[in-house]
Amino acid sequence: MTTDKIKGPSSYFPSIEKKYGRPIGDWQALVRKHYPAKHMELVGMLKSEHGMGHGHANALVAHTLAEDKQAAA
Repeated sequence: MTTDKIKGPSSYFPSIEKKYGRPIGDWQALVRKHYPAKHMELVGMLKSEHGMGHGHANALVAHTLAEDKQAAA
């Protein structure tokens, strides 16, 4: 029996949902609503407007941008 540990930005998702009380899909929709802002502008928005910690905000933005970049390819 193997247990694959989630790596990368999505490893933060369970704690983000627990701490901030909203599903990841809601946070991703919020990030996408602020496009075409840059990565750090999006991180700053999550921190200042929603009280999210830097690590959580950065992970969420990085994952969302990467997902959208992959989808567009």
